[in-house]
Amino acid sequence: MALDDNELLMKQLPHSVEAEQAVLGSILFDPQCVPEVIDKLRPDDFYLRQNREIYETIYSMFNYSLTIDPVTVLENMKQHGYYTDQSRSYLLQLIDITPTAANVKEYIDIIKDKTLLRRVAETAGDLTEMIHQGTDTGQDILEAAEQRIYAIRQGRSSRGLTPISDVLFDVYDRLSELAASDSAVPGLSTGLKDLDRAISGLNKSDLILLAARPGMGKTSMALNILLDAGKRSGKKVAFFSLEMSREQLALRLIASECFIDNKKLVTGKLTEEDWESVAAAADSLSRSTILIDDDSTVTVADINAKCRRVEDLGLVVIDYLQLMQSAGGKSRSGDNRQQIVSDISRSLKIMAKELNVPVLCLSQLSRANEGRTDKRPMLSDLRESGAIEQDADIVLFLYRDGYYNKDSENPNEAECIIAKNRHGETGTVYLQWQPQFTTFSDMEWQHSEY
Repeated sequence: MALDDNELLMKQLPHSVEAEQAVLGSILFDPQCVPEVIDKLRPDDFYLRQNREIYETIYSMFNYSLTIDPVTVLENMKQHGYYTDQSRSYLLQLIDITPTAANVKEYIDIIKDKTLLRRVAETAGDLTEMIHQGTDTGQDILEAAEQRIYAIRQGRSSRGLTPISDVLFDVYDRLSELAASDSAVPGLSTGLKDLDRAISGLNKSDLILLAARPGMGKTSMALNILLDAGKRSGKKVAFFSLEMSREQLALRLIASECFIDNKKLVTGKLTEEDWESVAAAADSLSRSTILIDDDSTVTVADINAKCRRVEDLGLVVIDYLQLMQSAGGKSRSGDNRQQIVSDISRSLKIMAKELNVPVLCLSQLSRANEGRTDKRPMLSDLRESGAIEQDADIVLFLYRDGYYNKDSENPNEAECIIAKNRHGETGTVYLQWQPQFTTFSDMEWQHSEY
C-alpha cells in the first residue's frame, strides 16, 4: 500500500503533528495568545504543509492587525490560495482537539525543538554531500559546519531569502528594545561620551576601523573601549592581539583601571599604596567579561570560529589588520599585499554580520601624511587601502598634534577624526590623552570623578 504525502513526510524528519495542531487550535480557540506564538514561531517551523499554510495566513493577518478567528482565517486562506474543500472541517477539528490554550507555551517548545532537530539533520546531510563530492578540503568543510551550526544556534537559516514580514518583526523588536533602554546611544558605548554621540556607539554587525600612525595610541584607545564594554555592557568582549602578549595587555589594562604610571608597572617599582591599587584593579578586571587571544598567526577564519563558540558575545577587537595572515592561507601567498588586505577586510565585514556584533579593527596608516604640512590623516592614507574604506561602516583616525609639534599649546589633546560614518555625520571629536596611564578620556574628565 502506497504512503500518502503526509505519511511520507512523517517518516523523513523530526516533527510533532500533535504540537503543531495544538498551537493552531490554541490560536483559533483563544486569539489572545497570538502575539506570544508569533513572537516564538515562524511559518517554516511548521513541518506539515497544511499546518504551515494555516499559520502563514495567521502570520500575515497579524502583520496587518486583522481580527483572527475561524471565519476570518478561512476567508484569508481563500485570498492566499490555500483554501481546499477540507479547510473548514480541518479548522473545526483543530478547535475540537484543543480544549484550552493554557498550555500553548509547552506546545511551542515542542515545535521549536523539532525544528532544531530538522536543521541539524539538514546540515548533516549537506555536509555529507560536500564530503562525497570531494571538491572541498577538510578545512573548508569544517568551516562550513561551524558556520551552519552557528546559524542554527542564532535561530537563523543560512539559506534562502527572508520575507520582509520577518525582517519587520526583527526591526520592531529592536525599536522596542531601544525604547526601553536607559542608554543614550543605540550601540555599545565606547566609554567616551562625545564619541558615542557622534557615531551612535558601536552598533551590531558594524565593522569599525580605527587607524593611526605608530605611537598615536590606537591600541590604548582600543583597550579603553574593551575595558568599558567588559565592565559595563554585561556582554563578553574578545581582544585578538597579533602584536602584544597577554601579559603586556593585562599590564596596560591595569594601568588604565587603577591610574598608576605605566612606567612603574613595567619596572615593578611600586609603593605600598600602589600595590593596593593594583590589587583592587586586578580584582575588578577578574570580574569583567574580557577574553584575550595573543596568537600572532591568527586568520579571520580562526577568529570567526573562536568567536562563534563564545556565548553572549558583545564586541570583537583586533589589533591589527596588517599583521593578519592571508585569509586564503598559503595558497594566497603569491598575491599582492593590497589584494590580501582587501580580502581580509571583506572577510571581517562578513564576520561582523554573521556574529551580529561590532568588530573594531585597528589599522596602520601609510607614511603619506609625513610629507604634508597638515599631518592629519585622510582616507587615502590607509595602507593597502581600497576595500578597507569600502567595507568599513565607520572609519576613525587618531591624531595628536603634540606628537609632531613639541611646542604645541595642547600636547595632550587628541583628535578622533570620523572620516566615514554610515550612521551619521563625519567630523572631529576632541579627547584628552593621558600618556602616563596610556588612556584616553573625554576633555572634561577629572580624576576626582572616579
